[in-house]
Amino acid sequence: MTEVISVVRRFNRSYTQRIGALEDSFLGTGMPLASARLLFEIGLEPATAQALRERLGLDSGYLSRLLRSLEREGLVTVVPDLADRRRRRVSLTEAGRARWDELERRSHERARLLVAPLTQRQAQRLASALSEADLLVRAATVTFRVAQPAEGAAREAVGQYFAEIGRRFGFDPAGEADKDAALLVPPAGVFVLAISDGVPVACGGLHTIGDRAGELKRMWVHEAWRGAGLGSRLLRELEARARVLGHTVIRLDTNGALAEAISMYQRAGYQPVDRYNDNPWATHFFEKSLADLPLRWG
Repeated sequence: MTEVISVVRRFNRSYTQRIGALEDSFLGTGMPLASARLLFEIGLEPATAQALRERLGLDSGYLSRLLRSLEREGLVTVVPDLADRRRRRVSLTEAGRARWDELERRSHERARLLVAPLTQRQAQRLASALSEADLLVRAATVTFRVAQPAEGAAREAVGQYFAEIGRRFGFDPAGEADKDAALLVPPAGVFVLAISDGVPVACGGLHTIGDRAGELKRMWVHEAWRGAGLGSRLLRELEARARVLGHTVIRLDTNGALAEAISMYQRAGYQPVDRYNDNPWATHFFEKSLADLPLRWG
């Protein structure tokens, strides 16, 4: 990995210099990069301070200092959230919106000047390379956390899972959410979310189905994140948690319409087995021994 690390560091040095990140006044706006970045996020979507902290991965104390600075400049308002007064809702003022528009204009112009010397073919290569790099960096920095199936983020992820398999092979999720709430919880189960910028981008559950045997459920990866290895990372995370639950074998069922998922399971060492349940939507059944897997996450 030494060569990869060197390439990443070289890119970081080059890119931060060329986008103006080293300047005291980012893009000549009179604001440091951190304040400008926070203002940009607020302008994209007003949110609570907690949501902004999760989205940007900032320490709560540092975020509070940045918000106070923006407040003093008259660029944002911070008020109690009407839905939960323990939280603070942040939005742009009229002056803040004007500063946001200026920041957007200058950022667009800096990017335009950066790519202007390139040919059309070179520009397309750059766009493709940066898109791939962005996806892989975000995938590498995803965090996993255990969630209750009934909480908001979990319901959002499972809702997208149900919607997708409904489109792909007609699955009807009636009553399934109630089953999840009963099965995918300790001590006999677990439900895991993959979070990026405060948003769930993948999920998967696990529950006990027999003596030292577990079953995977609700494996889903957002379509924009596919191809970055996130599904495989989530699978390893769930396998490690299955070991902690005392499982020595893990099973799963799936539908033939989900060809990419079947390929992922096969690459991960899952072997076809006979039908082991009465799920009417399942057409393929797999099993994997966990006996030799290490106890580690991610």
